[in-house]
Amino acid sequence: MPRSFRSSLIILILLFNLATIFAQTDSSNEAKVLTIGLTEAPPFIIKTGDQFSGLSISSWELVNKELDANFRYKYYSSLSDLLLAVESNEVDLSINPITVTDNRMKKLEFSQPYFISHTGIVKHKESEVWNYLKNLISWNFISAILILLGVIFFFGFLVWLFERKHNAEEFGNGTKGIMEGFWWSAVTMTTVGYGDKSPRTLGGRIIGLIWMFLAIIMISSLTAGIASSLTVKNMNNEITEVNDLDRFNVITVGSSSAQELLELYGIQNDVVFNQKEGIDALIYKKANVFVYDKPILTYEISKRNLGDKLEILEKNLKKDYYSYTFPKGSKLVKIIDPLLISTLKTVKWNKLVSEYN
Repeated sequence: MPRSFRSSLIILILLFNLATIFAQTDSSNEAKVLTIGLTEAPPFIIKTGDQFSGLSISSWELVNKELDANFRYKYYSSLSDLLLAVESNEVDLSINPITVTDNRMKKLEFSQPYFISHTGIVKHKESEVWNYLKNLISWNFISAILILLGVIFFFGFLVWLFERKHNAEEFGNGTKGIMEGFWWSAVTMTTVGYGDKSPRTLGGRIIGLIWMFLAIIMISSLTAGIASSLTVKNMNNEITEVNDLDRFNVITVGSSSAQELLELYGIQNDVVFNQKEGIDALIYKKANVFVYDKPILTYEISKRNLGDKLEILEKNLKKDYYSYTFPKGSKLVKIIDPLLISTLKTVKWNKLVSEYN
């Protein structure tokens, strides 16, 4: 075989091997492009056109300074769609503020938490004066007044039955006489004691005596009932634990950890698409209470200047740990976890958190 031919053959083989190596390198680089699933959750994920910003985006940018991975964002319209995409390996990970729960740990992998928050409650803001006025026209208050009037009328009618013939000048006949008996009964119960009317017959005096003693007990009990009716609504509106939500028309975001909590305690709830729809439902009074992630609720109310209409209760239902999420068995968790932990210790991260709080 001529030397020139052998040299040409060797060069061709080398070129072929180099081409193969470069092709494999390009293929390898394409495989390293991470797909990161997102859905809007301000202030963590804020979508402006095709651009994303927010606390979670900032955390990922800090992590990726060390990881130096090629990545692309993939947007999903709802939290439920995003979680399904992570579970089915449609994306490599999600940096959304996803709360770690027992049910989710069965389907997903989680990083170390990068933010600690709470599940909060939003309701309509009402003044104390308005609450008091509403209680005045409540059925509890009206029923207490009706009972009181009924008892007064009953004893006034009994006295009238005895007095109408023997004391006609004070307790006349017919409707007028019955109303005179009602007047005597009311005056006696309140211990005003005008003295303009008094029973003279034995039966009337016995009824009067019974009513005098009974009225002391009745007026105390009914006064307490009326006072209770004026405050019971305020007490009912207090939410100190999850079970207290059972008295309200509750809404929450579908597939959220808040919904898991409500279902765990058997609290009936209606599902909304996202935090915007939930706030709208409160404003248009389609619901009484909106249960969801507290920082997201706070941001939405502040952004829309609804502080005069809605309030976030001081009571928190549970603590939430926000983490990156990965498909089950993902090897990325062990790679990203140390970098995320290092990021959380930096001054820049703490400054970002303080800006969003």
